[in-house]
Amino acid sequence: MKYLLPLLVLIISLLPSLPAQASMPICRHYSNHQICILSLKRSAKNYWEYRAVVRVDGITRPIEVYNCRDRIHIQNDGKILPFKDNSPGLLICSFFHN
Repeated sequence: MKYLLPLLVLIISLLPSLPAQASMPICRHYSNHQICILSLKRSAKNYWEYRAVVRVDGITRPIEVYNCRDRIHIQNDGKILPFKDNSPGLLICSFFHN
């Protein structure tokens, strides 16, 4: 009986844990637009960069890199654009700003 509790603790600690899942999509009304972040991955090398798939007013954009330090985003074709007033990049950076 006295070994039952340590045995249960050992068994529970060895059970595989379920992966944590982010509650995606995150949708917000932002400057008269509905912006949804469908997937988001932070760069391990450059912590100020995020790879994200966003949906703006129902139109899903392909994955883009959002650079919060330089306030630019890099489109899938390599085109570099600055954040505009209604940019999803502003929303992404405001959510995940350190």
